[in-house]
Amino acid sequence: MNSPFPAQNAGGRYDVVVIGGGIVGLATAVTVLQRHPECRLAVLEAESDVGRHQSGNNSGVIHSGLYYRPGSTKAKTCREGKQLLEQFCRDEGVRWDRCGKVVVAVNADERQRLDQIADRATQNGVEFERIDTDRLRQLEPAAAGLAALHVPETGIVDYPEVCRAMVRRIRAAGGQVITDFRVDAIDVAGTDVVLKAVQHDDPIRCDRYVNCGGLQCDRIARAAGVKTDVRIVPFRGEYYELKSESQRLCRNLIYPVPDPSFPFLGVHFTRMIQGGVECGPNAVLAMARHGYRWSDVNVSDLAETLSFAGFRKLAGKHWRMGAGEMYRSFSKHAFTRALQKLIPSIRSTDLKPGRSGVRAQAVTPEGVLVDDFLIQRGPRSVHVLNAPSPAATASLAIARHVVDRFESEED
Repeated sequence: MNSPFPAQNAGGRYDVVVIGGGIVGLATAVTVLQRHPECRLAVLEAESDVGRHQSGNNSGVIHSGLYYRPGSTKAKTCREGKQLLEQFCRDEGVRWDRCGKVVVAVNADERQRLDQIADRATQNGVEFERIDTDRLRQLEPAAAGLAALHVPETGIVDYPEVCRAMVRRIRAAGGQVITDFRVDAIDVAGTDVVLKAVQHDDPIRCDRYVNCGGLQCDRIARAAGVKTDVRIVPFRGEYYELKSESQRLCRNLIYPVPDPSFPFLGVHFTRMIQGGVECGPNAVLAMARHGYRWSDVNVSDLAETLSFAGFRKLAGKHWRMGAGEMYRSFSKHAFTRALQKLIPSIRSTDLKPGRSGVRAQAVTPEGVLVDDFLIQRGPRSVHVLNAPSPAATASLAIARHVVDRFESEED
């Protein structure tokens, strides 16, 4: 399929280059051009189109900032980014819906954790209400639980369409989006930063660059000589969808109370802006950085993950949970049982296979999953080294942080 954004001016020189055409990279380019309209800017994307990985394979939720530690970058940028994203969608005519969600506790332990989430929501300024089972049944008749939170300000959107709208804005402001340019070498020793790609004879030259490489961000940083201890470990999330005759089981969004020891939210139900309802995801180790199926195996990627001491320590701590996630990957019956905790009446016959997404999760050498966004300074550069959910919601706010780093610090 031909790219809607073909490579152009691949041998040019720019003031700023953004590596990565996902939503965080595109938002960064939009923000640079808003503040500095005279800036010569290019976005370099390795794929034939923008938003092909995390940005185009997520749940499409506009998060409220409900779960995140008060004062964390995640909490602050999610709240700010949500407002910026909604305004961007209004300005660009991107369809979205503030549909609301419920977070449902199904046992006493979860009910206690629900109270903790409510405390965080209050501190983060999130609009919510505690609801009883009667109110839960009014909102989601098929859902069951002991108690719940209703978060009316949560929304849904088509993030690939948001990415396309960002490309239009970048180009209208004089920037360029260059696809099929996979940066594999960076030279910062000379007057210019030189970005090279195997498939292009002519390098890209610039004064400064931003690394928003997502699943490849740690490798890009190391290619530039930036010292970082974290390593990206790819986790695949697999989804089912409700068949059309079963979509009545979920009106909007139904979420579980998350396990605080693991940064994944657990299987949930999400109405999609394009229609339909997704169920999932699980979280299993991907066999490649772009491993969307079990058959997608990259020996080099897998060896790098398995040889990383941080991953081995992580696996040692969470092997039981990991085994359960893998079991659900291979067993539709087990996946259905997990969904029945929220909607007891659901049956495996209500489900059909859905898509998969791969999450770029930064892990420390100590085996700790990096919970917050991680932005690191480098020579003539800024590197976004951890931007999992809610990065799509927070993208325009993350972009402000990145550009602030450029403007406030000297190399």
